[in-house]
Amino acid sequence: MSAPVMEVILSTDCSSPLVNCSVLDLLSGASLLSYRGGSTSSRGLTLLDQRHLLGAQLGRNFINVWDVQRKDQMQQKILCPGVVTCLASSPNGLYLAAGIAESLYLWEVSTGCLLAVLSRHYQDISCVQFTDDSSHFITGAKDNLALVWRLASVIQLDQGPSPDPLHVLSRHSLPITDLHCGLMGPQARVASASLDQTVKLWEVCSGELLLSILFDVGIMSVTLDPCEYFLFCGGSDGNIFQVSLCSQSLNRDQTFQSDSDGNQVFKGHRNLVSCLSVSMDGTLLLSGSHDETLRLWDIQSKQSIRCFTQKGHVTNCAIMVAPANMLAPLGSAAAAAPLPRFQRHLASSQHAEGQDSGEVCLRLGLYTQEEETTYLQKTEKLFSLMTSVTDKTVSGGGEEMRVAELEDEVRTLKKINKDLYHFSSHLLTKP
Repeated sequence: MSAPVMEVILSTDCSSPLVNCSVLDLLSGASLLSYRGGSTSSRGLTLLDQRHLLGAQLGRNFINVWDVQRKDQMQQKILCPGVVTCLASSPNGLYLAAGIAESLYLWEVSTGCLLAVLSRHYQDISCVQFTDDSSHFITGAKDNLALVWRLASVIQLDQGPSPDPLHVLSRHSLPITDLHCGLMGPQARVASASLDQTVKLWEVCSGELLLSILFDVGIMSVTLDPCEYFLFCGGSDGNIFQVSLCSQSLNRDQTFQSDSDGNQVFKGHRNLVSCLSVSMDGTLLLSGSHDETLRLWDIQSKQSIRCFTQKGHVTNCAIMVAPANMLAPLGSAAAAAPLPRFQRHLASSQHAEGQDSGEVCLRLGLYTQEEETTYLQKTEKLFSLMTSVTDKTVSGGGEEMRVAELEDEVRTLKKINKDLYHFSSHLLTKP
């Protein structure tokens, strides 16, 4: 029998000398366990393949690695070429991305091979996010730019020295502080927060700006609820702004105003809100702040239902489903295998060495994947196909016979589908 799904709170702060990451029960607030050693920087915490917890050491050039089951023992450290400013792992567990100064480093987890160093930003990278299908990732930096990258294009073996981003999102006028990517893979929407007092909503596949919201304070963090009905924005003044994305009067450019149409303000923090997360069912909001507290909010009532005092500025917080081994007794499950040694530099002779040692390296083809299209483009294509079939003038006995055969086949398939539906419904409802 499978274990029940349990949501937990994962949080880090900047000043605890012993406890790096704390795990709390979402419902009761009870402390479940702690991962010891070091201190994790903002946007520097990620769960890799449900087996390893990775945290970028604050102000240092390495990443701490824990087996999620062995909380008292740091498994290893990944040395990096510089101080890690942000960290993210792909949802499929195959790739690890780290922002180091103005460059993004991308590793293959299974081998530790450094696949690419992307240097298209002009200032430090502040955040990186993968889409839920791991096909794309987005980087945001202090140069006011957010770049959308197609993973299959980045990891090519025999292309130019530096691939081009799929889209350059350049509507912000001050540094980008946070990114949040929704669901639906390439069709997802990504929200970007900035010190220019705006949050912007984009479409990943087209790079189109869908919505821009102006606030009266700088925005330090942003997230969406799972159904993407609401956008939550953490301000530099400690307030959290809820923006309804279902309002009928929603314009592309608007100024935030608290009203009864879904736009509301959560008040309780006394300093900037550094991180936000929403529960799976969309009823609870978690916020971390530089006032050294975590707060859990009921979204419907806008009330703070629980407050956790920390020992320093909260750098990361997230609501997540607990991995199967996280809360299991020590020794009840096999320990995760250590990660390989991660390369610190791109080796020019790396491919030749791989051939000499008999290794085979496979990558997705650059032109094997079709270009992603927007929903509007798909709809237009479908409509054009339907109208072309409807308006086509069929002439000649052979074509008329072929059309008649196709119509008969459609009727036959409809009958089979109807019979299968009735059979399955009868089988399911039979006492």
